[in-house]
Amino acid sequence: MRRWTWSLLVLLAVAVTVLAGGHWVMNSRTFALTGRLVPRVDTATKVVALTFDDGPGNHTPDLLRMLDDAGVPATFYLTGAELTAAPQFGAAIAAAGHEIGNHSFSHRRMVLTSQDTVADEIERTDAAIRNTGYRGPITFRPPYAKKLWTLPRYLSAHDRTMVTWDVEPDSATGASVGAIVAETVAHVRPGSIILLHAMYDSREASRAAVPRLIDELRSVGYRFVTVSDLLASS
Repeated sequence: MRRWTWSLLVLLAVAVTVLAGGHWVMNSRTFALTGRLVPRVDTATKVVALTFDDGPGNHTPDLLRMLDDAGVPATFYLTGAELTAAPQFGAAIAAAGHEIGNHSFSHRRMVLTSQDTVADEIERTDAAIRNTGYRGPITFRPPYAKKLWTLPRYLSAHDRTMVTWDVEPDSATGASVGAIVAETVAHVRPGSIILLHAMYDSREASRAAVPRLIDELRSVGYRFVTVSDLLASS
């Protein structure tokens, strides 16, 4: 009886360890089981990449005007479904010279998904991105930063880089403009990848923070580049 009890305890301990490890890998923004994952580039040069997730949405033109006024290149991680629904916004991003990245087709959590599902999510979005006229490199950002094995394996096999972030100032619901700017300034480092969500109606504060955020970082010597340019500098 004691032997069976001990064996059961050992098995439970192993199972808990495996589950905890899987949970950590799934949620980590800095580690993947295979392939190349980049949350930030290690550099002493004061360069950062400004990135926008989700969309394109109704406020894409507003955001593009802000970036144009500031002379800042950005990287937009767009979903294939939203690109397909509003191709004019994707074309405007491409025409303005910004970088476009792949954020999956449906914005689903790609953790316990098949290889075929992963391929479909990525390849359909790649096609939607190319339909905008964009011809640059396409990196991939996993929705919610979730991944386990199938997604990193697919990306590694196709020589694709997975890009996360190290600064996310508008993740807190209802964050004010001042809080978004302050959070960015407090946590940014040379080589940082900044994530904002600014293209939906509910993200007015994030949009309003963009010009101030740019001014604040420039005032302390930072320069803005696209994700691909940042990766090339590493």
